[in-house]
Amino acid sequence: MNDVVIIGAGPAGLSAARWCDELGLDTLVLEQSGAVGGQLSLVHNPIDNYLGLHANNGEELRERFIEHTKDCDFDLWTNVEIESVDLKAKRVVLKSGEDLQSIAMIIATGLCRRRLGIPGEKEFAGRGIIESATRDREQFAGKDVCVIGGGDAAAENALLLAEVCPTVTLVHRGKKMSARAEFTQQLHTHHCITVFPESRVIRIIGNDSVEAVEVERKQAIKPFQMAVQGVLVRIGWEPNTAFIRGQLALDEAGYVIVGSQQETSVANVFAIGDGANPLAPTIAGAVGAGATAAKVIASRLAK
Repeated sequence: MNDVVIIGAGPAGLSAARWCDELGLDTLVLEQSGAVGGQLSLVHNPIDNYLGLHANNGEELRERFIEHTKDCDFDLWTNVEIESVDLKAKRVVLKSGEDLQSIAMIIATGLCRRRLGIPGEKEFAGRGIIESATRDREQFAGKDVCVIGGGDAAAENALLLAEVCPTVTLVHRGKKMSARAEFTQQLHTHHCITVFPESRVIRIIGNDSVEAVEVERKQAIKPFQMAVQGVLVRIGWEPNTAFIRGQLALDEAGYVIVGSQQETSVANVFAIGDGANPLAPTIAGAVGAGATAAKVIASRLAK
């Protein structure tokens, strides 16, 4: 029996674990992947908005978080596969057979990139699917690419790729992009970038690697194929909450609904980080929410 089981070891989960340790709580952290840090591994740009600290990228900040928690006395299990979760009973059963109980639970499972769910998207992972323009653009220098999405992330990545690619085609579903004007103005005046509004990619095509995309446009009679050697998808994020759906209150998008103390609709079950913060998902917010949840749990167990 643990005092606290934390599911997820990103910034929120690590912050909660460190505070739980400081407050004398017996804590177990479960992480699905083989490394801690969550989405920090996907941040390739400098981090300048974390008060009092600068990092060149997410990996550097991840290493600082690890350094700050390495002397803490909590258990951390990585490569964990969860079989089932019973939030009311505070019980987690792992596929490896362990049956874990706790007094309180903290959900810190964060977000994942929303996928298109079209043929070729999974098949060409690592073979023409671009994960990050910042990290991968030199690999696609001199190649024609397609960026899918209409927000800031899609626009910014398209502009970065246009620095090294002869053509960049940005495909998005709306009449207008949701990206900030500072980005859209650059897109529409850039000689390498073509924007297809009211359009969607319905298939990624190739043999050993990406060779084309099939595009469906509102004003076109039928879909057409466009030759590209790279595809980057930026259509937003979705919370990793499917495994607890039906057990606690979620909003329409799947984010956990929490109160001011990070508690969910289930007593002594807390949710922290981006999966519980649809309006302002930030590293600073995740770290702060982890501290809040830990302190609330400690105060209750002390009574």
